[in-house]
Amino acid sequence: MKKTVLSILFGLMIVPFALGQGYDIGDEAMNFRLKNVDGSYVSLSDYQDEKGAIVIFTCNHCPYAQAWEQRIIQIDKQFDPKGYPVVAIQPNDPELAPGDSFENMKKRARKKNYTFPYLMDETQEVYRTFGATATPHVYVLENEGKDFIVRYIGTIDDNYKDADKVEKKYLAGAVNALLKGEKPEPQKTKAIGCSIKDKKK
Repeated sequence: MKKTVLSILFGLMIVPFALGQGYDIGDEAMNFRLKNVDGSYVSLSDYQDEKGAIVIFTCNHCPYAQAWEQRIIQIDKQFDPKGYPVVAIQPNDPELAPGDSFENMKKRARKKNYTFPYLMDETQEVYRTFGATATPHVYVLENEGKDFIVRYIGTIDDNYKDADKVEKKYLAGAVNALLKGEKPEPQKTKAIGCSIKDKKK
């Protein structure tokens, strides 16, 4: 019985990517300036010398974010040297999700040895502008003449439960396509994860 209830509750946290909200493929992403867990501030414009950036809205407490966490680290290790570093952004209001406070973000980043910046979207303006609906929610941006253009939106792969059983690596496939000068296929997938905690919702 306990297992069934937990399964139901877990299932209710699945939030599909909503079409028509925030950015679409081909849109130019806003420049942002957010506080990193090391106390510095990071802007999208800091990556103007890169081929692009992988922006991932994620958090501490969400089981989906935790399930994909190690794969996000591996994605950064794989693609940062190729010009597509990961930029992680925590979009939740910590009053609604205390586990996602800035102090807890710092602890999580240290514990898991994050290889990428982990930024706090304190005003929640950035996630709303992007149109993120879940944690994790991925946006692959291609640098075109210092403008960051959205090329892929959605999920990381097709199996959050087990990395060994992944059949479709959507995020890696999208970045590899861009590195070859091709369009990602698919360009959009459903972002599956926990809903973003926002008092305005």
